[in-house]
Amino acid sequence: MATLRRQYVVTRQVYSEDSFAEGHQKVSRVRKTILDHVKEYLSCDSKRAKNAALSLLPIIGWMRSYRLKEWLLGDVVSGISTGLVAIMQGLAFSLLASLPPSYGLYTAFFPVLTYFFLGTSRHISVGSFPVLSLMVGAVVTRLVPENSPPANITDFEGLTPDQQRVLVASSVTFLMGVFQLGLGLLQVGFVVVYLSDTLVSGFTTAAAVHILVSQLKFVLGLEVPGISGPLSIIYTLEKIFVQITSTNICDLLMSIIIMAVVFIVKELNDKYKSRLPVPVPIEVIMTVIACGVSYGFNFEKRFNVDIVGKMVRGYESPIAPSVEIMKEGAVEAFPIAIVGFAVAFSVAKVYSIKHDYTIDGNQELIAFGVSNIFGASFRCFAASTALSRTAIQESSGGKTQVAGLISAMMAMIVTLALGFLLEPLPRSVLGALVIVNLKGMLMQFREILYLGRRDVPDCVVWVGTCVGSILLGLDLGLAVGLGIELLTVVFRTQFPRCCVLANIPDTDLYRDRKDYQHIFEPEGIKIFRIPSPIFFANIEFFRKKLIDAVGFNPLRVLRKRNKALRKLRKLWKEGNHHMTEKGVTSESDDDPDTNTEELDRPSDITGLPFHVDWNADLPTNIGVPRVDVHSLVLDFSAVSFLDISALKGLKMAIKEFIRIHVDVYVTSCDLNILEKLHNCFFFDDEIVTSMFFPTVHDAVLHVLQKHKNKNRGVSFNQTKM
Repeated sequence: MATLRRQYVVTRQVYSEDSFAEGHQKVSRVRKTILDHVKEYLSCDSKRAKNAALSLLPIIGWMRSYRLKEWLLGDVVSGISTGLVAIMQGLAFSLLASLPPSYGLYTAFFPVLTYFFLGTSRHISVGSFPVLSLMVGAVVTRLVPENSPPANITDFEGLTPDQQRVLVASSVTFLMGVFQLGLGLLQVGFVVVYLSDTLVSGFTTAAAVHILVSQLKFVLGLEVPGISGPLSIIYTLEKIFVQITSTNICDLLMSIIIMAVVFIVKELNDKYKSRLPVPVPIEVIMTVIACGVSYGFNFEKRFNVDIVGKMVRGYESPIAPSVEIMKEGAVEAFPIAIVGFAVAFSVAKVYSIKHDYTIDGNQELIAFGVSNIFGASFRCFAASTALSRTAIQESSGGKTQVAGLISAMMAMIVTLALGFLLEPLPRSVLGALVIVNLKGMLMQFREILYLGRRDVPDCVVWVGTCVGSILLGLDLGLAVGLGIELLTVVFRTQFPRCCVLANIPDTDLYRDRKDYQHIFEPEGIKIFRIPSPIFFANIEFFRKKLIDAVGFNPLRVLRKRNKALRKLRKLWKEGNHHMTEKGVTSESDDDPDTNTEELDRPSDITGLPFHVDWNADLPTNIGVPRVDVHSLVLDFSAVSFLDISALKGLKMAIKEFIRIHVDVYVTSCDLNILEKLHNCFFFDDEIVTSMFFPTVHDAVLHVLQKHKNKNRGVSFNQTKM
């Protein structure tokens, strides 16, 4: 690629912030108060009411522009293809939630209906998601264990174990929806930004490991009770390996064959997706074949294969959530709500960018909140989206949520009329379908090598989140991941990479002097850059790095100078004027009455009949560190804010340099920070506004002009500006 080498020349005077303000008048802006924002938020007119209606019901917007002839056929084909996959995934993912398979079909139907009206994404396929199903299943297993009595909850009285599990799943889903709806109404959709791609990748990879382990009992045909809580994956593996000799060979063979066939066909679908009008629905094909073979050879009786069994025909009446269960599952419901929204929003954002339309994070929260509340009332479990279903819906021609509505109709048809055909389906087939669909999430383990080579803190977040979620469970693991992520943010801001800048010859550019060979560093000038906000946690780090950059501690130099002046003044008053090249005669080493506070004050040379040049050759028994820096330039171009603690520390650091006659200049300071400095009485007799310059180059040119007579031997090509 050719390097762009165009020139530009700007001629202007050297500005300080004061001289710039004199020549360029700022616009006076009246900032709104909190009360003004509240009044504006609560005000209403016809235009705002219309915008609110369009915001709460996005269907109005995209339905008005729906191109019937161009889009309908694509939506129908996409809806049928997606519906077939949604049915199979609903059956399979219900096992993750420890529920009868028929309730997975409920989740493929009811949440889609409300999202059709309220959602802003036109392409995501709403329904079950394996990670959420597993998280819901952890609560179900905890409150309704398989081989022990259920929790002491009044609402469980008179219910069968399956009904108890359905009540737990629907109640947790209801609370999840309430959390999402509340966050949406409070306009806090931005909360998803705290779940970085790295964290979500590590979390979903850990969830894939949990899902894989949870499905082994179906693939192997073993009876393993569900276990929840920290280290549950270890205990589950222990119980599986204890019974490994009891593996049902028929289940194992069917699972291996189905996983191999589905995997191969999916790879072919990906390879030839540009040539295929729609992906081959291999999951549906294999499910139909497995149902037929299982029914024809009576696998349940002949080989003791566990099958789906009695399917609920039709839709059951709505139920109210259990308050007791919601109290028990509140801790798990909140992370389920956040993860469900984060995954759905991330997928929706990808397709909104691809197809050039906008999505609203707050409205998405409201849409999923209402969908989960509505679905929970009809015995559904947690709904979000799955990347595989969404990819099918988009790639097969889907343009709007009409495709989602048609896929829901497909699930309804199976529930009402065709469910009995799925009764002989072996559960090991569903387990195999779940496992083979984990390929994408399990392949994320490759990110460890990528992150390890390019960004170690991100790699730590990924590994910490993944390991924590695997060992402690998904709810605690998410909290661990968030904690590690916040620690890396603190680490990056508390310990930024500070550097000393130097000039690129014949330009007004300044770069880290360690990164370039041919650079120019003006004699006596240090240019220091801190690339982060300055606040209470890193102000001491900033001061330490500043001392390292200039090569001396200004406070120590000041104290040494004040001690030397005190000795000189005392000897002069005593009439001892015998000063030789070897020192001052009869000089004591230290004054026992030395007061540290007095030594920190500016040097007072009044009363001495001679001038003290601290950089000259002083008498040998007067030890004062040499200071070869006369000007210090602080580049604040990357400093976005200062807090009060940092402001005090910065003020003290600047004064320490000024008191040893090192001029300090602050450049590229944000106007909001300047305003804060004025409001917090940062300026005084020592620190003045004329120290502030708009650019580093302005400050350097000012310093060179000021010290022109002292540095006649210095060559510096002043860049035309």
